[in-house]
Amino acid sequence: MAAAIRVRDLAKRFGLLEALRGVDLEIGQGEFFALLGPNGAGKTTLISILAGLVRASAGEASVMGYDVVRQYREARRALGVVPQELVFDPFFTVRETLRFQSGYFGIRDNEAWIDALLHHLGLADKADTNMRRLSGGMKRRVLVAQALVHRPPVIILDEPTAGVDVELRQTLWGFIQDLNREGHTILLTTHYLEEAEQLCERVAMLKDGRIVALDRTENLLRGEAEHRLELRLSPPALPESLRPRLLQEEDGVFHLRLADYGELEPVLAELRRCGARVEGLCVSQPDLEEVFVRIMRGAA
Repeated sequence: MAAAIRVRDLAKRFGLLEALRGVDLEIGQGEFFALLGPNGAGKTTLISILAGLVRASAGEASVMGYDVVRQYREARRALGVVPQELVFDPFFTVRETLRFQSGYFGIRDNEAWIDALLHHLGLADKADTNMRRLSGGMKRRVLVAQALVHRPPVIILDEPTAGVDVELRQTLWGFIQDLNREGHTILLTTHYLEEAEQLCERVAMLKDGRIVALDRTENLLRGEAEHRLELRLSPPALPESLRPRLLQEEDGVFHLRLADYGELEPVLAELRRCGARVEGLCVSQPDLEEVFVRIMRGAA
């Protein structure tokens, strides 16, 4: 698979701060990829280098095969970025904003695609509204439309659903998934890890400017072999024979460790033998948030 984004030994220093420390990353064309990490991990710095807003201290980065420094015009044309911050021009309407954005890329007669963006992002009835009169959620929709107005093959979404309502999330993800199915490459950063788990094929985790985990989402989840069994018992007491499995007890609910689903029946048999009645039961697997927390705690 050809690379949509390629980063080699990328480093960035701000004075004494090392924001990126030798990052290697390759994202294939057509992937839906998540870049995760705590605040200050280096995610925004990496995105800024790809977008040409920050110059790397060392290493190389390319978008669709175009070096972001030597071939910056081609690289920037191939990329659409939805930033975290709500940045907008208060003097223009939504449609005017998208027309001007088209003009930045030398695109004429873009009305049909602008109309499609307005429709898919629920902005059609706001097309002639001044930007400063929009709600925060509507402004974020316009940022998404601006990033897509020149039809870039690579789209970076930097915390696109931070502080927005459920309707926008559903609208946005439906549209972005359609674009991904059409072949667009999506790079997502988010603190809503359930979004990354549901949407992204692969995940990279950054900490202190380094990649500390990189794998398919399913492999990261599968690597967490431990399942959890939540039990509510009557009487509310766990047999001593099952105490070695106990992870925690909270409000009368016992959280037990299971190596796999096959261990469930022996646990239930032991409860029956001890005369404990099960009033509630739930078996769950670790989600991406739990994997993320474990990796962040374990990474040096």
